[in-house]
Amino acid sequence: MTRSPDELEARLREVGENRYHHRHPFNLRMHEGTLSREEVQTWVRNRYYYQTRIPIKDSLIVSKAPDPSFRREWVERIHDHDGRRPGEGGLELWLALADAVGLSRGQVEDLSGVLPGVRSACDDYVEFVDSHDLLSSVAASLTEMFAGDIMKVRIAAFEKHYAWVTAEGLRYFRTRTVQAPKDAEQGLAFVLREATSEEDQERCVAALERKCEILWNLLDAVERGCTAPHLSPHAMWRDDPAEGTLLVLPERAVKINATGREILETCDGERSAVAIASSMRERHPDVAGIESDVHEYLSEMRTLGVLQRGA
Repeated sequence: MTRSPDELEARLREVGENRYHHRHPFNLRMHEGTLSREEVQTWVRNRYYYQTRIPIKDSLIVSKAPDPSFRREWVERIHDHDGRRPGEGGLELWLALADAVGLSRGQVEDLSGVLPGVRSACDDYVEFVDSHDLLSSVAASLTEMFAGDIMKVRIAAFEKHYAWVTAEGLRYFRTRTVQAPKDAEQGLAFVLREATSEEDQERCVAALERKCEILWNLLDAVERGCTAPHLSPHAMWRDDPAEGTLLVLPERAVKINATGREILETCDGERSAVAIASSMRERHPDVAGIESDVHEYLSEMRTLGVLQRGA
């Protein structure tokens, strides 16, 4: 059954209430003030990759729009993130947040420490917009309907619980409390006007659900990166003359090369996956992409039962 514009808006807001990442455990812990400094830094460093994808997806949306007035309005989002000149825009404000939490701006900008799961989630968003029509792409952007509220909660949480982050670092959040509602109003008006059939309305709901899923996947990856893996208590090292180094589990034996052993021997249940990857980068600075490779290896070892997730 085709919904009225008010009914469609109510359905879209229901999606946000139930599926937006304000309910994700990582965001809940952030707003409760229980994240460690390393966890805050990991989130800031990885979320920057998402920020870099936003003007790319907005450029794709602009390219799909036949209406010049739509393009003129939507292109402002690109200016909001990229700035109209160097040193301006949301990306610059996010780098100011990186400075404020004690990260190296250069390491954030070069994206070398982006977790594979975060990269995959953000790339999925760009791919979604690239492969779907204008209506679905705009509908996926409607998470902006809920962004203003979460930014207000976030500002209050940082001011109360993370006093070590300077006020200058919170400028991105403050800016989005104004920009996000304005952008959401534009996007929602377009969806309510253009989605006049039941099929189109369902596509819009599905697009918003998919975007919420992508945001959850991003935070899932950050949360995994912040946990401290350790060897399974059932895993035993064994040097086999024929096979080499093995980790023997009750149901299998896993062959481990020298690099793998170096990684696994740092999995003490105290250091996070991010810290382990960082230490391997420091040990092997000439190996390109080593942090990503370490995270992929840790994920593989968890799947095989070699590693268990710690705190």
